[in-house]
Formats: sequence, C-alpha cells, structure tokens
Amino acid sequence: MKSNKKMNPESLMMSHGYKPELSEGAIKTPIFQTSTFVFKSAEDGKNFFEIAYGLKEKEVGEEVGLIYSRLNNPNLEILEGRIALWDEADTSAAFESGMAGITTVLLEFLNPGDLLLYSRPVYGGTDFFINKILPKWGIHAVGFKAGSTKEEIKTILKESGHEDKLAFIHIETPANPTNALIDIAMCKEIADEHSTEDKQVLLAVDNTYMGPIWSSPMKHGADLVCYSATKYINGHSDVVAGAVSGNIELMTRVKGMRTFLGNMASPNTAWLLTRSLETLKLRMEKQAKNAKKVAKFLKKHDKVEKVYYLGFLKKNGTDEEKALIEKQYTSSGAMISFDIKGGEKEAFKFLNSLRLMHLAVSLGSNESLAQHPATMTHADVSKEIKDHLSVTEKLIRLSIGVEHHKDLIADIEQALDKI
Repeated sequence: MKSNKKMNPESLMMSHGYKPELSEGAIKTPIFQTSTFVFKSAEDGKNFFEIAYGLKEKEVGEEVGLIYSRLNNPNLEILEGRIALWDEADTSAAFESGMAGITTVLLEFLNPGDLLLYSRPVYGGTDFFINKILPKWGIHAVGFKAGSTKEEIKTILKESGHEDKLAFIHIETPANPTNALIDIAMCKEIADEHSTEDKQVLLAVDNTYMGPIWSSPMKHGADLVCYSATKYINGHSDVVAGAVSGNIELMTRVKGMRTFLGNMASPNTAWLLTRSLETLKLRMEKQAKNAKKVAKFLKKHDKVEKVYYLGFLKKNGTDEEKALIEKQYTSSGAMISFDIKGGEKEAFKFLNSLRLMHLAVSLGSNESLAQHPATMTHADVSKEIKDHLSVTEKLIRLSIGVEHHKDLIADIEQALDKI
C-alpha cells in the first residue's frame, strides 16, 4: 500500500491519535484516570495555560500540553480526533450526555433577545430546554414542521416578530420519532440570508438518528453536528455521552464553554466510546439490513396502519423527499416507527407482549428497543403539537439492533397477534 494513500475512517479507528510507545507499548489506549498532569517545567505550564485560554496561538505542529482533565485528557483527545474523522471536521468535543452537548452549544451561541429557529419534532429533552429553559434567559424560539418549504419557514420567522434577531438554527433530521426529513442546505441558505458582517447565523444539525456513518451534515452546510453518543457511536447501552463536531473557530468556543460548565466526558466514558468506534460501521450496517427486513414485514401486516421508514420514502415519497434522501443519506437507517391500528391500549398491549425486543427508550444499541413516544420520550410536548406532528397514541418507535432478523420479526409478529 502506498504510504500517501488516504485510509478510510473505519481503518483509522484502530490507531488514530494514539502512540503505544508512550504507554508501555499497550496496543489499546489505557484509561488515564487522573485529575491533573505533571509539567516538565514551570515554563511548560505557563505555555500550556496561555494556549488553553487563548492568550497565544499554538505554533504549527505543536501539540497541546496536558493540564487538567476538565480541560483535556488523553482519552478525551483520542476520542475527539476519531469522531472528527467520521464527520470530516476539524475537531470534536465529547460530553457526558447528548443534552450536555446541545445545551452547551445553545448557551454559547445565543444571547438574551436572540431568536432560535428549530425544527419539529425534535428529541423531547431538546424541546423542553428550548421551550422551558431558554425563555428564562430572554431567548425566543420558534419552530417549524419538518417538510416545511423555505417560504413557509421565512413566513414563520416574519410572524415571530423577532426575525431580525435570528442567531441560530437547530434542526434534527431525520426527525425523532417520525423520520420526517429536513433539507440541511435549505436551512443553511436561510442562515446565510439572515447573517450580516457583524453576526453569522449558525446552523447545527442533530445527527443522532443517522450517526456519522449514514449522514455527513457538514457536507451540506451544517456549521456544527451534534450527537447523543449514547446511541450508535457507543451502541452498547452502557454509556451516556454526547459529541459535537465543527471547525476550529467554533469548536474552540464550544470547548471553552464546556470547560467552565464542567460537562466534559470522563476518561472512562471516553475510553468506552473509543472502544465502540472500532465496530461502529459493522454494527450500523447490520442494523440497517435488519431494519429493512423488519420494515417490509410491518408494511404488510393487517394490524399496522402506517410505517415511517426512510426506505419507503425513497421509493414512494414525493419527488422532493426522494431527492433529499438521495442527497443527504447513504442508508435508510435502522429506526422505524409505525402506527398501530387502534390507540394507546393497542400500542401498550403490543409493547407489553414483546419477548426479545426490550421495552426501553434510547436507540442505536446492539439490542433492539421499542417505546411509545407520545407518553415517554415526547411526554412533555403538548398534545396539540404532537398530533400535528403525527406523534399520536398509536405511534410506536423501534430501534433495530444486531439480532437475527427472523427472530426480530417473529417477536413482533407474536406481539401483534396478542392484540
């Protein structure tokens, strides 16, 4: 192999950013379970702090010195470098939860009086923070339904009365839990049209549903990419974590805010995520294959009213939906939602009858999970909005894992038979 050949991310997940010779030759990264780091000299300590606090620029080729695990840690830096490879970003930042990442970003880039534009539906925790917490700091927010046209969104902005204060756009695509689509490039156009010489309107994309394997939001104009790393990036249901990727300028601000909020990922969390990145592509490819078979089964079942799955939109959606899937995604993913015939009673009967699949929230793990969004992850969203967004009592969300697809289908079939 030629030495100048660019390797694929899945190959670099095994070694990028780690030097075994610095750790007694250990083939895997040790856990650097330490709060602070010893400086070789007082001069080094001074230099490290000046760079960390932006008092001076790092020289070309200079490695950032280790200071204190709230600022940096080898496990954190190795993990962040590898996530950035998948996102084709300058760098990333790891957090102790997905919400920690999203809230840090919003707190850093929004000020009292600003307007936040966001897509609906979004994850319930994000919706709560936007509509219940940000108003306490005088930050306004207005939402638009996934599938809205650019003109419809611009009308919503005008009617908000705060259009001139637009500072940030946060979208989640495909939307949780309905797989509804949002055009990333269109949102970037809106951000650019409202930017001035003094203020850049930024666009953040929550890419949790597709992970860094099936979608690359930065290629379509996203300034920042957010993840609940608990989901696909970790994929083992044993870690709660988050991640944000972007360019150096923006990520320096994100990491600066993280330093003072103190919500960085711990060395142990970072180590577990680094372990998981080695199998990320393999796991997600298997999950996508399983999901395709499960979705086909559900679509044909007489107790299922509608299936929300990107693979069906790709074939039978509108021309706009087909084009958007082709442009933004390399897979139909492993998330399926469906409307069961009936309502909450029938949905609960199905969920309570599952034997192999687990009744639990979260997604993207090795094991398959099922939940009821209207009363669980999106419980705090008003019924009016939920109904408007198709998050009804008959909606069930499935996260497909790596089990044998025939066993998953058999479990779903026997649970449907109980209704």
